[in-house]
Amino acid sequence: MACNPEALRSIPLFALLDDEEAAVLAGQIEIKTFAPRQRIYKIGDPGGLAYVMVSGKVRVTTIDRDQQEVVVDEPADGEFFGFASMLEQTPHQTGAVALEEAVCLEVSRDHIAVLLERKPLAGMDMLTVLGRQFHASQELVRLRATRNPNEVIEEESTFGERLADGVARFGGSWRFIMTFGAVLIVYTVVNVILGRSAWDPYPFILLNLFLSMLAAIQAPVIMMSQNRQDTKDRLRGELDYEVNRRAESEIQGLASKLNLLGDKIGDIEDLLRERTASR
Repeated sequence: MACNPEALRSIPLFALLDDEEAAVLAGQIEIKTFAPRQRIYKIGDPGGLAYVMVSGKVRVTTIDRDQQEVVVDEPADGEFFGFASMLEQTPHQTGAVALEEAVCLEVSRDHIAVLLERKPLAGMDMLTVLGRQFHASQELVRLRATRNPNEVIEEESTFGERLADGVARFGGSWRFIMTFGAVLIVYTVVNVILGRSAWDPYPFILLNLFLSMLAAIQAPVIMMSQNRQDTKDRLRGELDYEVNRRAESEIQGLASKLNLLGDKIGDIEDLLRERTASR
């Protein structure tokens, strides 16, 4: 459906256009209506089109290295999504789904070219939108990189795994040793006192059977807990590697900027020497 020029007035990016420019742009832009849960585009789709929210609610997501869906943005009315891929003419790096009935303006790169030709200052508004999305992406990366491995493991653990951790914690504590020692002492003393009428007289064959069964069950449970601890250590190492790699990239960027500043300062010094010599 063709766009009404008046609909552009509610979009901050297009609010500065005069009537003629708004009419030209409205003749090219189309209004798209998406039903609830309808996919607008998916990851890998051609990025020839971007969208501007008019009304409704849209969620923009991506998939991280753990194959988990991560919410990147929920654009408000008047905000862009899919804009970077449209400008670069590259496949979409995110997916967009309408959470409820959503009305959007469908914008192509040619439409933006016409807009910038007629209203160059509108480019600052687009850069503002891109800057906001860039900061949101940085915050997302920071939060994902500083995940607590213990929290990640706990979120994905099953009841059996949590039970194994509890058994391992109790079995490796002084409380278990003292409790188990007290039970053994009471058991043996009672059977010795009862003598011939004891249910498990010396050499306590039934007690040995119980102890063997306990050891047979406790050993694999403790091994399960140890395997989970190894998983935590491996995940912690991977997160540390990601943080170190990003820190290395930041340091390299700072070194490059310092080298550039050194070159600029050298140029200024040469210029000052030339002016001093000419005087």
